[in-house]
Amino acid sequence: MTSEPALALGVIAVLIAVVALLLARSRRKQARRARELAAAVKTADTRAQAATALAHSAEERRQAAEARTKDAETRDAEFRDEVRHLVSARLPALALHLISAHHPIPGLLHENLVGSGAEELLDSVLDHVSATVVKERRRVDAAARAALRGTSQDSQALSYRLQTEIDALQHEFSAPRSLTNRLLAADHLNEQNLRLIQRAAIVCGAWPGHVRKDTYVAEIVSGASSRLRGFDRVKISSRLRSSNIAVVGRAAEPIAVACAELMANALEHSRDDLVVDVSLLQTGNGSVCITIDDAGKGMTAEAISRGARLISADQQEVMLTELGDPPSQGFAAIGSLVADYGFHVSIDNPSPYGGVRAVVSVPPNLLTTIDEEAEPLSAMAPLPAVAPQVDKRPAPAESAEPPTRTPVPTAAAAAPELPQRQRRSSATSSAEASAPAHRLPDPERERDMWSDFQEGLASGQTDTDSEESQ
Repeated sequence: MTSEPALALGVIAVLIAVVALLLARSRRKQARRARELAAAVKTADTRAQAATALAHSAEERRQAAEARTKDAETRDAEFRDEVRHLVSARLPALALHLISAHHPIPGLLHENLVGSGAEELLDSVLDHVSATVVKERRRVDAAARAALRGTSQDSQALSYRLQTEIDALQHEFSAPRSLTNRLLAADHLNEQNLRLIQRAAIVCGAWPGHVRKDTYVAEIVSGASSRLRGFDRVKISSRLRSSNIAVVGRAAEPIAVACAELMANALEHSRDDLVVDVSLLQTGNGSVCITIDDAGKGMTAEAISRGARLISADQQEVMLTELGDPPSQGFAAIGSLVADYGFHVSIDNPSPYGGVRAVVSVPPNLLTTIDEEAEPLSAMAPLPAVAPQVDKRPAPAESAEPPTRTPVPTAAAAAPELPQRQRRSSATSSAEASAPAHRLPDPERERDMWSDFQEGLASGQTDTDSEESQ
């Protein structure tokens, strides 16, 4: 009987142990599951955070893409604006700038494009268009020069033939005074027309078209003034040391053309009641300077700079389109002659009368002398001014009694003994002694000829002015 309760207790104990074991195993499983759930939750949280980060990064990338797209659209719009600005403003300004440098070329519309690839691209377009336009303009200008040069040379040849015929008529017939006056007027008009044609031909690259022999400087200047309307306003004075100074034949006509253009410019830019002073001077280095002073309004600094560039010997080839409309060809013709023949012209000094002083400097290598006995100077040419006489102190008369004291020499007394004074005095006296006797062989005849000539020219000019005013 006692063994049964013990057995029951043992069974109960075994059951309790089994239940405890089961409970323990269940707790371990729950704990493991709890750990697994915690790990799963942590993993889920990590994944959620990663997903959130990815979503945020995606949003940032989307916003960046939108910003880039917006910037690209802005840059495209700015570039389109720059292209329109290039076509509408910068390229037309470039065309004007190529004609005259004082026309500026506008810059970019948007400052943020400065230094970018867009600016380099637009500048390359400007450079390419500039090179293309200049090349095409030079081609067209060369064709225009060739056509104008051929026409000018043909017209120049016909004008010379007409001049020869008019001269023959003047010397062949004893015409009435009225007909003589008309012939003189026609001759003067032909001279003016010939000067304009000759200037155009020189600008287009032709030579002056007239060959001279060695010519007196005074005759060159007086002959140049006779080609102008209003020649009577030109007053020529000579301060040359000798009247036989001349210009060599190859440079005589080019210098005459340059003087005529400068005098025409002086006459044009001064009132009709003002004279133009022309002076001839031989400098100490042997050059001859022809100074032309007018009393006009003068030239602006820009006009002086442009004129100095045109008349300089190192000027680049000037295109006809750069000379204005209508083209001002005088300075361009002078510059071409200066570059070809080696004399010098300046216009950058003011005249003492408030206008412009133009100076033509002829170097010694273009000068020579002419025998005045064989080839007398024209009666219309100005004679060189007589050097002022130096009054010498008379020598003291010799007395029988010796002087009581020796006088101290003074500067005034020693002045006549200076070498410079002696040379000037001797040169003056020798020039007076060797003055050519043929200068005025018959004063009355020369006076009558000069009077008739002046009356003819005045009458011809009056007739011409009246015809042009009608």
